[in-house]
Amino acid sequence: MFLYLNYPSWITPEIFPNVKFLSLLRWYGLMYVFAFVTAYFILKKVTKEGALDNGKYKATEDDLFSFIGTGILFLLIGARVASTLIYQRYDPSDPASINYWTHPWLIFWPFDKQMHFTGFAGMSYHGGFVGGLLGMIIWCKKHKQPIAKWVDAMVCGIPLGFTFGRIGNFLNGELYGRITTMPWGMTFNVPYSERFSPAEQWVQDFAAKINMDISTLNFVNFPRHPSQLYEAFFEGIVLWLIIWLLRKHKKFDGMLGCIYTFGYGLFRFVIEYFRKPDTEIGYVIAKDSSAPIYTNTSLLNISTGQILCFLMILGSIAAYIILWRKSLKAADNKA
Repeated sequence: MFLYLNYPSWITPEIFPNVKFLSLLRWYGLMYVFAFVTAYFILKKVTKEGALDNGKYKATEDDLFSFIGTGILFLLIGARVASTLIYQRYDPSDPASINYWTHPWLIFWPFDKQMHFTGFAGMSYHGGFVGGLLGMIIWCKKHKQPIAKWVDAMVCGIPLGFTFGRIGNFLNGELYGRITTMPWGMTFNVPYSERFSPAEQWVQDFAAKINMDISTLNFVNFPRHPSQLYEAFFEGIVLWLIIWLLRKHKKFDGMLGCIYTFGYGLFRFVIEYFRKPDTEIGYVIAKDSSAPIYTNTSLLNISTGQILCFLMILGSIAAYIILWRKSLKAADNKA
């Protein structure tokens, strides 16, 4: 019996893979639509519950549209900029590689050097987080609304929307994890998945553990953690449930925003030990500089994502303390 799963062969990044003029329609882009629509309807629901009421102001439908629209615009800009400048490294030996630091105008150019349409391949969550937060702050400042209160309302829907984004990654066969012997491990048969030589002893030993016959193979594609689904569950569904259950019990404005930032940072930091780091970057901090990225050899091997998540955790703790003390001071002044 095989102790792993094959990635379903009928799943393709394109929604209509055999229809030429519809081949540009991809599941990943559709998942973004689902994510934004979901976040909007949840924002609308918590607004009806009075999450944005302050006795003098009642949010309108136009307010919600413009607020979430501004947040989405800045989110997409931040996600794209961070992806190109942080994660996509320039390789002079690759004629298709682009140095975005010297050619920043190409960040939002949806074609490769051969003028083939590529869309905006590459979006960074952390860049989107900063961009989306900046967009919400700008909107609140412009409309003279309390930032913390509106952010709290928005984060009630963000995690559930995020779930669709990670499902989109799964359908794209990207951002998969490190090799594993777990029975739910999946072989992602995509062109860029790393293969190994069956001549190496560790490869033979690993294959034996999962009952994989490699005797006729020139290169071996081992099963990976479906880390996209781990993230969809913990950073999406679980984190959403926590915030949803606490939304009517928050002690001060901004509390839910801090919980979201801390929760995402913590969940993602842990899951990064199962997710394969970017090949071009590897580990930012490593106990062993020669440690392979396709397996976890030490908890001290830290990825770029973990560094950014650690900053999220620290930032959320600092923001929580500041907002909590501010709420206590305001309560004292009222008394």
